[in-house]
Amino acid sequence: MPGPSFLKRLLSDPPPRFAFEISESGIAAARVASPPEIGFQPLDADVIAVSPVHDNVQRMEALTERVRALAPRGEKKRLRAALILPDHSVRVSVLDFDAFPSDPKQQLPLVRFRLKKSLPFDLDAAAISYYPQANGQRVDVVVAAAPLEVLSRYEMPFRAAGFHPGLVTTSTLCALEMAPKAGVAVVAKRSSRALTLAVLDGGVLKLLRSIELTDGGAAEVASHLYPTFAYMEDQLGRRPEEILTCGFGRSSDDLAAEIGQVCVPLRSRYGLPDQFNAGLLGYLECLEAIQ
Repeated sequence: MPGPSFLKRLLSDPPPRFAFEISESGIAAARVASPPEIGFQPLDADVIAVSPVHDNVQRMEALTERVRALAPRGEKKRLRAALILPDHSVRVSVLDFDAFPSDPKQQLPLVRFRLKKSLPFDLDAAAISYYPQANGQRVDVVVAAAPLEVLSRYEMPFRAAGFHPGLVTTSTLCALEMAPKAGVAVVAKRSSRALTLAVLDGGVLKLLRSIELTDGGAAEVASHLYPTFAYMEDQLGRRPEEILTCGFGRSSDDLAAEIGQVCVPLRSRYGLPDQFNAGLLGYLECLEAIQ
């Protein structure tokens, strides 16, 4: 049976007309249509500095200018949009519970209690979103947390350009829409200075880590993959047959040689996902699946 989508339950009907993915490289944008209209606005290297603990937008005027260039002309109403943030700007984790209450008023305090000691920022000044995944008798809860200041600074230029970012999520959570919903899978996604690793079991997200890289070489990436393989063998009873990669380009061959496993790039019907657009293409894949 297919596993749950991380986006389907968040998307309103109809979905937002626009979607944007922000990275240090630029803004990947799509107008939702059939087929979608996809574009990209590059950013200078000093506009965005991705981090979960400090302001990411270093040059607000430059970011606002680029966003305005993506806004359609002649629109008077606010345009609903999905905003996809860099993985390393948001702390996403998977919390396992033997039992999880059905009442949202009881759920949030439990999630906050489990998060309190693991976040590198003040929980009381953070936005929290969570998604329970049924997993037999246990419940795995996907939790995303980010400082309110970080989120508001990302949203500000879009609101100034006439957009309403009603859905805010992260690149890898969207990119997982391109991963198989059956079997065990590992996704390794590189974006500028960060590596994100995700483990799926039957479409259920079991583990997600975002790590700041030093040099981003195959040996460093492998050093983070080995503990992930150990986790899978211990918790799931097996290793994956192949690694799904994104953002590595030709260096995926070096990674495959380093870890001794086949590396297969994530794929989308809208093009090859890369460091700056994997979340956007995953978002579009989800829209295609629910239409």
